[in-house]
Amino acid sequence: VIGPNGAGKSSLINIISGLYHADHGTITIDGQPFARVPANRLARLGVARTFQNLALFGGLSVRDNIASGRVHTRRASFVEHIAGLPRARREDAMIAEKTDQIVAFLHLESVADRLVATLPYGLQKRVELARALVAEPKLLLLDEPMAGMTATEKAEMAGFVRAARDRHGVTIILIEHDIGVVMGLSDRVAVLDYGRKIADGTPAEVRADPAVIRAYLGTAEGEDGEGI
Repeated sequence: VIGPNGAGKSSLINIISGLYHADHGTITIDGQPFARVPANRLARLGVARTFQNLALFGGLSVRDNIASGRVHTRRASFVEHIAGLPRARREDAMIAEKTDQIVAFLHLESVADRLVATLPYGLQKRVELARALVAEPKLLLLDEPMAGMTATEKAEMAGFVRAARDRHGVTIILIEHDIGVVMGLSDRVAVLDYGRKIADGTPAEVRADPAVIRAYLGTAEGEDGEGI
């Protein structure tokens, strides 16, 4: 999803993830109506997200931050965990296994036991992606996952996002200002302007759409007439 500042991109994700209430319209996932739900129930419905601004626990390790993305899977009570009862132990073992898999998938082994607050920004963004992926979502909402990154970090993150789609079979809605990244990653691109969808198609179709060029760039086409 692309569009100029103020187009409503983050608001769209906030509505899907239940943080905002839509004025009108409906949301469906897998053909089923998706009503606004509390954030703590979102993961159980197969939806995970990242945020523009990091929402990590700086005083916890990378591994613990990632594991927190599985909290929705816990069924054992607090007492069961304190007492170390079998169901609680099974849950802990499963969460540890899933966490280790995602740590390896995103190449975070060397920093897995470090406090998140001690990591450079680019790695913290990767940890946030890991926390979302460990929930095994059907729908992953990424709100500017590459904002503030260097070109090298962007390329690495783009590779991880593509791998998440291809290997884990997750549907991804990506908001990103880097047009090159969006066009290189996306199967389809939607363009918002003032809260309205003005285009929706393949990257090639959207690149050449005059309405997109006017709204998104605010300028005329380049001299070659080929669009964005």
